[in-house]
Amino acid sequence: MSKIKFHKLTGAGNDFIFIDLIENRDFSISSDLIKKFCDRRFGIGADGVIVISDVPDYSFNMEYYNSDGSKGSLCGNGARCSIWYSNISGRSKDNFVRFLCDQVEYSGEVINKELTKFYLKTPTQVKLNFRVKAAGQLLKASFINTGSPHLVININDVLQNISLPNSFFSELKNFPVIELGRELRNHPDFHPQGTNVNFYQETEEEIILRTYERGVENETLACGTGSVAVAILSFLNQKKFPPIKIKTWGGDSLIVNFEIENKRIRNLSLTGPAKLVFSGETEI
Repeated sequence: MSKIKFHKLTGAGNDFIFIDLIENRDFSISSDLIKKFCDRRFGIGADGVIVISDVPDYSFNMEYYNSDGSKGSLCGNGARCSIWYSNISGRSKDNFVRFLCDQVEYSGEVINKELTKFYLKTPTQVKLNFRVKAAGQLLKASFINTGSPHLVININDVLQNISLPNSFFSELKNFPVIELGRELRNHPDFHPQGTNVNFYQETEEEIILRTYERGVENETLACGTGSVAVAILSFLNQKKFPPIKIKTWGGDSLIVNFEIENKRIRNLSLTGPAKLVFSGETEI
């Protein structure tokens, strides 16, 4: 039996177990181990595991794994936490970093001791205002891939069509996010990979968001690429201009900013809090 050193970080409530290969040179990842680490009752507890390693010409390499043991796609809050961790672990010589995730180059920066900014690629697979069947109804939705696939639904659009007691579900806090999210995450239209599902409600000051995440197979307190997806689609559908403030279900806020040049999104970024919760050792 061997000991593994780990660090628990959170990005706006989206929490991750960090395994640094400098501290754990003989560490070998496995699906069963990820599930044990992420178990909130019998393990450390987290939405996912991030393995950080050194790589030539970059500050670090980031590998993200979902709590169900599967290899994850891009994780926005995980990337922000990785940028923050790179800074405190001494990998980055200044506040700006360049790193790899799934063999794709990304960058970001530490703004201050509480905030990090992550620069994303131009989103793809944009599909606006179509209908998807769930809960026996045809629901209005949009889709975008911001490094991870995201179905986005304005709950006010749902309430106009779905046979639910509107007075109760008119607030996002009462909306059946897990029930509808689970059904839509596995919807045939998104096979074989499935999709993340985002439900949001707008106020004058901000957008409030709840996300059902694939790979976690539950609601999370925040989703970085989901926040970016909702912000971009609110710009495309409702002409809400950046920077756009997203209020996460954990209570923190994420800021999505971008520019439009020749009808193309550029300089896309996600800014928000990242911090160390605790560090420790566990036996495997």
